[in-house]
Order: sequence, then C-alpha cells, then structure tokens
Amino acid sequence: MKLKIFIIMIFVSLMLFACKNVVSPKEHFGEIYSIALDSIMEKDETLNSDMEFVAIDLSNLNGLSEKDKKEIVNFFKGEYKVEIMDATFDELKEKGYYNPDTLALDGVLLSIEKVDIKVDIKVDIKFNNNIFFESSKYRSGKGAISVESTVHHKDRNWRIKKSKETWIS
Repeated sequence: MKLKIFIIMIFVSLMLFACKNVVSPKEHFGEIYSIALDSIMEKDETLNSDMEFVAIDLSNLNGLSEKDKKEIVNFFKGEYKVEIMDATFDELKEKGYYNPDTLALDGVLLSIEKVDIKVDIKVDIKFNNNIFFESSKYRSGKGAISVESTVHHKDRNWRIKKSKETWIS
C-alpha cells in the first residue's frame, strides 16, 4: 500500500512540475505573430524591392491585445527601415498608398488568414506547442504570395519550424 501511495505521489509531483513549466502561447502572441509574419518577408523577396512601407493587417486577429499589436509593429520597425503600420487594404487605398495606374501598392501588405494553435501534452511530459499560420504578402494582383508556416516552442524560444509558399501570383 505504501508503494502505491509513493508512486501516486511521484506521479502527481511530476504532473504538477510539468504543468508549471508549460509555455502558454497566449502569453507570447506578440513574439509568435512577429516571427510568423517575418517569415513571409523572407519569401519572394522581389516583392520587397523599393518598398516604401510594410502594412500589417491585424484587424482580423482576435485575441491579440493592444500590447501584442504594438510588439509586432515595433519588431518590424527594428527589422525594416521603412514605415510600418497596422492597416487593411482598404485603409491603404484611402490613405493613397495604392497606385491606381500600376494597380500596385508602394509597399507590401502582410495578413494572416488562419491560425491554428495546438498544445499537446505527451505522456512522457514533453510539450508540443505548434502554431500553424496561413498568411499572405500582397504587392499587386500580379505580385502576391501565400505562405503556410508553423511556429513552435523549443529550447525556451519560439521559432519557425517550417515555412513554405503555397501559391504565387
């Protein structure tokens, strides 16, 4: 009987310790979304040539706090030496960033269409934090790409696990 109680106590202790060390993606959304969005910028870099701005459409991303949005914008300000803004395509047109003669933006518009968060707790007390993104980079009707990427948590860091283009126009 003492052995059973001891084993149960060890198991409960392991579970409590493991649960304590779980990384919650929600606490790191600013960093995670920045990594996912930046991975799009690395794809089809010709779309980035002579860009005057990077617009990030954060309007459809429920669950992002204002702090997360500021973190994303500040990340891009540090990476790219152009104007960074949170704007939709329609807002860019209203502000004059869309050239009706060339049917193109003077910069790029990044948007995330789908986010799927998977947090799997494995029996061997390993945690699998994977966040799947479907996103796009738009410059014009003939200059756009769609990217699927997975961001995961490994060795106390969030990083791209894989990223691939799914279509190019």
